Amino acid sequence: MAPPTTPRLKTPSDLGDNARKDISGAINAILADSFALYVKTKNFHWHISGPHFRDYHLLLDEQAAEIFATTDELAERVRKIGGNTLRSIGDIAKKTRIADNDAPYVSPEDMLAELREDNQAVVKAMREAHGLCDEHEDVATASLLENYIDAAEKRVWFLYEIGRRGSPDGH
Repeated sequence: MAPPTTPRLKTPSDLGDNARKDISGAINAILADSFALYVKTKNFHWHISGPHFRDYHLLLDEQAAEIFATTDELAERVRKIGGNTLRSIGDIAKKTRIADNDAPYVSPEDMLAELREDNQAVVKAMREAHGLCDEHEDVATASLLENYIDAAEKRVWFLYEIGRRGSPDGH
């Protein structure tokens, strides 16, 4: 649960208190997931190895930059509707649903699969947050999420396609 907003930080909004609380909570969780996914994507970018090193290294760097680019807009959206947003790494750690991977070695195939699953989880969380926005008639946050859902689905698609092996159905 988000701490109460101090009067100095309570941005005026026509959204009700419940809407601000619900939407801020959902967006802050997505924001925490985005930071965690950014760090994991950079971790794999730095530690990828093998015959496809250059292609995977560049792809993961592009995806990390795309993920990081969402963080400021998400945090500012929370503030625009009168909520508080993340303040620290500890705050991110408490709110994220993306698991760390501190293994000394992860195969490129496992990296791609893990990132695909994590990006898919972020898509799911964004869809759920979009539903909250619809309930509370917050079209601006919903619109922002629509663009981020599309971008995350593209990341899932790319990670799926480069991770496929064997038959055309992915097996």
